[in-house]
Amino acid sequence: MTSRLDQRIEDQRDALVALTQDLIRIPTLNPPGRHYRDICEYLDTRLTAHGFDCKLVRAKGAPGDSDTYPRWNIVARREGPKQGECVHFNSHHDVVEVGKGWTKDPFGGTVEEDRVYGRGACDMKGGLAASIIAAEAFIQEHPDFAGAVEISATADEESGGYGGVAYLAEQGWFAPSRVQHVIIPEPLNKDRICLGHRGGWWAEIETKGEIAHGSMPFLGDCAVRHMGAVLEAFEAQLFPAMQARHTDMPVVPDGARQSTMNINSIHGGQPEQADDYTGLPAHCVPDSCRIVIDRRFLIEETLDGVREEVIALLDDLKARRPNFDYEIRELNHVVPSMTDRDAPIVTTVAQAIRDVLGQDPSYVASPGSYDQKHIDRIGTLKNCIAYGPGVLELAHKPDEWVGIRDMLDSAQVMGRSLEALLLK
Repeated sequence: MTSRLDQRIEDQRDALVALTQDLIRIPTLNPPGRHYRDICEYLDTRLTAHGFDCKLVRAKGAPGDSDTYPRWNIVARREGPKQGECVHFNSHHDVVEVGKGWTKDPFGGTVEEDRVYGRGACDMKGGLAASIIAAEAFIQEHPDFAGAVEISATADEESGGYGGVAYLAEQGWFAPSRVQHVIIPEPLNKDRICLGHRGGWWAEIETKGEIAHGSMPFLGDCAVRHMGAVLEAFEAQLFPAMQARHTDMPVVPDGARQSTMNINSIHGGQPEQADDYTGLPAHCVPDSCRIVIDRRFLIEETLDGVREEVIALLDDLKARRPNFDYEIRELNHVVPSMTDRDAPIVTTVAQAIRDVLGQDPSYVASPGSYDQKHIDRIGTLKNCIAYGPGVLELAHKPDEWVGIRDMLDSAQVMGRSLEALLLK
């Protein structure tokens, strides 16, 4: 049975490549959120022709949603003739900016040897295409299956997923009563199962000062110098403390198995002038300086502890540094998520990897978050993993590509997983 399904998927190589190319050629750039409706309509046409009941869902009022750039999602469902569970494949359809350094057309879907090139090829339109081919082949091979197969393509994962999976989860689309198993085909490599991800806390810190003439800085108070004290305290206290913390989560790469923090940006004093400005800067003491921090934390830490650690450092500076004052504003937070190794979707996909690839899978966790966080926390569905084709290190890079052989192998793993879960 499985060998017949494997061959059916193998026979769809050209169709898989063409589908991946078509998806890449729809430039769903985020920001600002272009062509979301176009890709959903494309998938609606294709999946409806294969017997799926498709719903286009706009995340009305979600962050980023506007009449100019509406946040469109598609959920497609194919019911089997028998009662059973639902297996859901969720892929985000948005892609990040192109950036510099490309030698291929970023939206051309160029094929060379075993690779399809383009922005979003591995992250994650190749995974979306693989899940569609796997589902279609499974339904053709086993039309009397029990349960349901769902495929979704959702918005805004690259900016947090609030106009996509978060919105759908809030509306009940991922309720455990209607969906029991979720595979997210993120590019984690075809022999790895991703069980979850670290947490994140994003905040803006502003130090306050007083404006004065730059020739008499003693009459003002330099907010940039105050921020320098913050950065010095981070270097002396916070970074060493984070480097000493390690997790039992199988996070890859190894450097992400400790707590980390990135300083995303720093702005102080006068705004930068346009490139064509030819004047000189005014002579002023800056009365404000702001940084944005991106703090990634471990499942062994708590969100409150992460937040309080930074606030305590700032309060200590306020107590001992003359005229030091600050404000802190939380921008977003995500708590860590981990699926159990013995969860049904994990053991099922693990066996499928053994059958298709002839090797045991590796179990990993992601250094950054992806949409599992919303399925877990909002949808309360714990039986969720990331598994899909593509090399994680290629995501967001110039000349991004996905391997055709990797997509076929991943599709076969997905197909065998559907057989294990929906053939009763």
